[in-house]
Amino acid sequence: MKKPILIIFAFLALTSQAQVKKWTLSECVAYALENNISVKQSELDIKVAQIGKKDAIGNFLPSLSASTSYGWNIGLSQDPITFSAVTATSKTLSGGISSNITLYDGLRNLNQLYRSNLEIVARQYQLDKMKDDISLLVANSFLQILFNKESLKVLEAQQAISEQQLNRTQDLVDAGSLPKGDLLEVQATLASQEQQIVNAENAIQLSKITLAQILLIEDYQNFDTADIDYIAPEPDILKQSPNAIIATAKETRYEIKIAEANSELAAYDVKIAKGALQPTIAGFYSFSSNYFTSELFPTPDFSMQMSDNKRHNFGLQLNIPIFNGWAASNNVGRNKVNLERSKLQLKQANLDLETAVYQAYNDAKGALKAYQASQKTLAARQEAFNYSKERYNVGLLNAFDFSQSQNQFESAQSDVLRAKYDYIFKLKVLEFYFGIPITNFN
Repeated sequence: MKKPILIIFAFLALTSQAQVKKWTLSECVAYALENNISVKQSELDIKVAQIGKKDAIGNFLPSLSASTSYGWNIGLSQDPITFSAVTATSKTLSGGISSNITLYDGLRNLNQLYRSNLEIVARQYQLDKMKDDISLLVANSFLQILFNKESLKVLEAQQAISEQQLNRTQDLVDAGSLPKGDLLEVQATLASQEQQIVNAENAIQLSKITLAQILLIEDYQNFDTADIDYIAPEPDILKQSPNAIIATAKETRYEIKIAEANSELAAYDVKIAKGALQPTIAGFYSFSSNYFTSELFPTPDFSMQMSDNKRHNFGLQLNIPIFNGWAASNNVGRNKVNLERSKLQLKQANLDLETAVYQAYNDAKGALKAYQASQKTLAARQEAFNYSKERYNVGLLNAFDFSQSQNQFESAQSDVLRAKYDYIFKLKVLEFYFGIPITNFN
């Protein structure tokens, strides 16, 4: 009875493992951009900017309000017919509507509308930059997982070689052809490799958790990435000059666009502040009427009294600012300072971008040379290891020297992997400045 149950549990476990999703880089980037909290906050900033635009449009529209009141007066009041003072209890119902519209305000409303449109664009640039930064972060974390997985494969392959050597050494020691010290040396090497494998497995798990946290995925245990063996791409981007990459970056990178938008926003702030120094002209209109009744007079006709008492009031109002404690002029001065600061920030953004591109260019070149050098080293270590293996198998090399050769070969393999993924990422960063999406591989 127990055996069928165990078979069922084993089948369910295998089925569960088979259903674990293997995330590709494109899927990770897309998921991160959709779910990242910072991205969502930037999207909310865009919504706020869009509401600000509605405010700016609303400033051009006339205001409209209505009011009404109903009250009692006990004692001295004014007779609405004779306008003489009487003592009585009276009731008054009044109501009206009023409207105001700004005709001229130093172009502040117009400049505020232009500024609100630019604010939406600036917020979109900030969102796009954040998406770029997150894409780079995801790509780096994704490649780290691949590197850790490849490192584990190297260690497992070396462990398989050591196990073969352990069996062969055991036979030779039993036959008296090799001293027992050789067997102990191989066993020590194998134990060290087992420890390295445990560390490598932990590194894989930690790197998966890191990426899962970036993606806001809580099921760490079942999160995994697709096992893709990326080929080191051709360094076509390095055929471009740094100046050509910088020119493209200045046209496409959001760091520059954000700084340019901020400078334009500051310029509109100056215009809006200057508008407060100019006169304003507003139009107004109001309509009102009232109804009056008192115990001294018969109840009057409501509609007739409301018609007789109606009043219209309309006109223009001119407001000329003369002196307000220098508040308006000081506000202009502050905004001019902010404008100069934004211009300096734009210059700094251009300098920072040039520095970043040159740094990325040199990093990519250096990573390529390191990768090529590591491949040459690996080829030499491979030959040396094969030679040591042949000598060890015929008893011309002791276990310690063979272990040293094996360790150097293993180290060379790890160096190649490390240099490969370092080169891939740094090349992608450089391509990113050239407008090539981070997910474009091979």
